Amino acid sequence: MKTQPTLLKRLPLDPHGGVAPWPTIDPFLFCVHHLDRYPQGNEKMGPKASLSGRQIGQDFEGKDGWRMYHGETVPGFPAHPHRGFETVTVMRRGYVDHSDSLGAAARYGRGDVQWLTAGGGIQHSEMFPLLDREKDNHAELFQIWMNLPAASKHAQPFFSMLWDETIPRVTKDDDKVTITVIAGELDGKKAPSPPPDSWAARPEADVAIWSIVMKQGGKVTLPASVGQETLRTIYFFAGPALVIEGEKMDAFCGAVVAGHREVTLVAPDGDVEVLVLQGRPIGETVAQYGPFVMNTRAEIQQAFADYQKTRFGGWPWKSGDPVHAREEGRFAKRPDGTIERP
Repeated sequence: MKTQPTLLKRLPLDPHGGVAPWPTIDPFLFCVHHLDRYPQGNEKMGPKASLSGRQIGQDFEGKDGWRMYHGETVPGFPAHPHRGFETVTVMRRGYVDHSDSLGAAARYGRGDVQWLTAGGGIQHSEMFPLLDREKDNHAELFQIWMNLPAASKHAQPFFSMLWDETIPRVTKDDDKVTITVIAGELDGKKAPSPPPDSWAARPEADVAIWSIVMKQGGKVTLPASVGQETLRTIYFFAGPALVIEGEKMDAFCGAVVAGHREVTLVAPDGDVEVLVLQGRPIGETVAQYGPFVMNTRAEIQQAFADYQKTRFGGWPWKSGDPVHAREEGRFAKRPDGTIERP
């Protein structure tokens, strides 16, 4: 019997940060690496620079190394709805100001992760306030969409913050390798709990999200997953070269590997950064249109009808693109009004 190879498929990645999503495998729907080298901030926490020549409201071109996205004053994504899946936002640099239709709000930054179960329906905004008036305000993050199984498509929306201080790190190979355990478990270190209705909350789903930094010459072997059906996608997005199971990968390349086998990564020529997404496929039909992910087209039509009727609870904020006070630190305001700080 022919043995299945560990490395199943190579995937090209967009090298420009913020333009095109990376290819994903069930249960993941979407993954994008936003990288924007914003200038100094102005009095409104927008860019202290001319916005002429930009398609304001739809600025994705990366002019001068940054984008306004759908923002008009502050870069970001003003109020928009979701249903049927989850967003996981992993901050690397800069800040996000979150507001949603539950009345929840947050400011989170480098090392923090926001995990939001849209479930039956939520509106939220994600703005990138440029807080520093004296220096550039570079922003970098991953946004990952993970599907929900049919049984959880209409779950109660849930807002969760994973603060940098609570997320475990694993070091290997004489500190040449550092792995941040955002979801799942590695070497006995377990990530903070995901939202209760998440696919990741099921042990059999075998979900892991790991961010890996490797110094030149670093080597790490990731252990086999629990399930035979589990797949891993390895996104190599920074560094000159990465070797996966003896196969050399050029920069901006991804690889789908069999999760039930150990996989060895080596950084032969320089420092490397990698994102790993792992999970057992949900294996259900996916119907997606814009911000809604369901199982059938009829459910998509119902999502639009429900949103038009209810606005998923409305919008309790004065504008569609709210930002918090410049002097505000990292915080989370829960729907019940309680305030949490790291």
